[in-house]
Amino acid sequence: AAPRRSPRALQRHSSLLAQYSALLESYTEGEIRQLISALVERYRQAMNSGGHELPLFPRAGSRRKRARARHKPCELRELEVSVSELGLGYESDETVLFRYCSGTCEAAVRSYDLSLKSMRSRRKIRKEKIRARPCCRPLAYDDDVSFLDAYNRYYTVNELSAKECGCV
Repeated sequence: AAPRRSPRALQRHSSLLAQYSALLESYTEGEIRQLISALVERYRQAMNSGGHELPLFPRAGSRRKRARARHKPCELRELEVSVSELGLGYESDETVLFRYCSGTCEAAVRSYDLSLKSMRSRRKIRKEKIRARPCCRPLAYDDDVSFLDAYNRYYTVNELSAKECGCV
């Protein structure tokens, strides 16, 4: 006889529901409306800022959302970070606007792609990491970035921030 899973206790869920009901009954109608509007506004801000908070209805259309997320076009994005966070070995509290390229590249198949696929299938090319499709990369860079480090030394870094993005 295979082991069977015991039925879930509904009492635990109903007591939780009862606790929330009692909690909400202590609020006035105006306070509940204010709470709901604040939650909706937080949710809207999280979704607009690209946040990864849990959606209100996590199962509804999640496959469609994942498919859409995979096919965001290659575009320029930006983030304000400290120089130390760039990972270049500088200690500085100064902040810079770091622009980067993000997204997918949907390109038509070229002769190169067909030939590369053929060479790989015939095992003429082995063990090398080769991209068979274009990737989203900077096409041009912003002006050089200059800053003072924590020891008052002046540095200039070139090709730090993207200016234009494209599929390469």
